[in-house]
Amino acid sequence: DIELQPQAGEAGIKVIGNGAVELYHDSTKKFETASHGITVSGEIRDDRGNIRDIQSEPLSGTHSSRTLVDADAGKVVVMSGGVTLPAASQGGPFGGGSTLTILNKSGSAITLTQGTGLTLYNTADATTGNKTLAARGIATVYYMYGGNEAYISGSGLS
Repeated sequence: DIELQPQAGEAGIKVIGNGAVELYHDSTKKFETASHGITVSGEIRDDRGNIRDIQSEPLSGTHSSRTLVDADAGKVVVMSGGVTLPAASQGGPFGGGSTLTILNKSGSAITLTQGTGLTLYNTADATTGNKTLAARGIATVYYMYGGNEAYISGSGLS
């Protein structure tokens, strides 16, 4: 076994022969490897916040039309105006596996515009092209690898 202590009597890193690796913060175990994988205690964060939370990205100001950007990936984008979904080939930020949710906060339908070079499939009927998101509707978009094909599904989507 190997143990590194930041100071005497304080747990830091433990490497257990033929077993786990444990990481501590101020003598509190936060990360541990195990035969099943890993165990984490506490929040798992990146530069966007706690990754267990669905981050909301409300727009400031008028909530006018918006072209989605990379920072929107993994979030709920709260809108009351139209949205353009860009393709990677047209400078769009989304790569394969990116997902986001669009929430129409308004009392009117909004248009979700299929950006140039993007094929946007509605999972309900396999149609492509621009979509309408009904008042108070919600839709999730999944970008395929390459970022030029996406799938959309939701409530109030046509």
